[in-house]
Order: sequence, then structure tokens, then C-alpha cells
Amino acid sequence: MQTPDLATFESQLKEKFHNKIESVVQLYDIVCAVVALDSIKDVIKYLHDEQGYTFLTTMNGMHFPHAVEKFGMVYHLHNLPQNLRVRLKTFSASEHPVFPSIMDIFPGANWMEREAYDFFGFHFTGHKNLKRILNMDSMEGWPMRKEYPIEDQARFDKDDKMFGR
Repeated sequence: MQTPDLATFESQLKEKFHNKIESVVQLYDIVCAVVALDSIKDVIKYLHDEQGYTFLTTMNGMHFPHAVEKFGMVYHLHNLPQNLRVRLKTFSASEHPVFPSIMDIFPGANWMEREAYDFFGFHFTGHKNLKRILNMDSMEGWPMRKEYPIEDQARFDKDDKMFGR
């Protein structure tokens, strides 16, 4: 796979969306743009309709508990005819993050948005059936958030020096 020319891609996005594009960088083998939350759907629609990025490879939630913008979404888009791919990121500082649904652009985003809801508690405006898909409905909390200790605090049968701690 290839990635678009960094300078060209950045100038196209900044010409259309101005200060809503926070950064565009080349990370290893992919161009990555950080987009303001209020413009992420417009950027995705532009890339889909005008740039040929018609395949949503994946979208994932992120949690950075000690950052100002604690929660984020990552979108990987692919232009199949030209074999180009890009990564878009957007962030939310809210304790109850809400992102726009992109199901009207990519119907396959349905399951990916439900997964982000199920594991991170993210809400998506415009999503008609946002419910858990892998965890039990009775489960409280969001298992992929980094809000819990890594180790089971109730276990006393482990000696930390056995694990190099």
C-alpha cells in the first residue's frame, strides 16, 4: 500500500478546512491528520466524495487518561483504485465523549461505532442502534478505558519480585 504525497494532501485539506486541520504528518508508512472534532465528519465526507477514499478499513477508540483530550477516535481510510491509505484522528476532552456517526457515509461503520460504544462508552450522534455487541448488557463500565488497576488487587498469591518488580 501507498500513502498520498504529504505536502499535497496537507495543502488540499488545509485549503478546504483551514484551521480545523490541526496537523498532518507522515508516521512511518502512512499520512496521519489530526482533525478538530467538529469537522471530522466533513473531512471524511470530503475524502470519500472528492478524493476517492471509499473504503473504511477500521475505526477505533483511544483513551489517554492523563492527557487533556482524554478520548479519541482513529479512522483508517483507503482509496482502492489508487491504493492509497490515510489515518485521521480526532479527540474529545469531555468525560462523556460524543463523536458524529459516519454510518451515512460508510454503512459498515455501524459495527465499529457499536464496538467503540461497547468498550469505551463513546456515543455517536445519529447512530440509530447504539448498544453493546460483545459485552453483556448488564455490564457496568467500559472495559477498554484505563481506569482500573492492571493487576487484580484481591490476589495475595503473587509475589511481585517473581515478575521483576
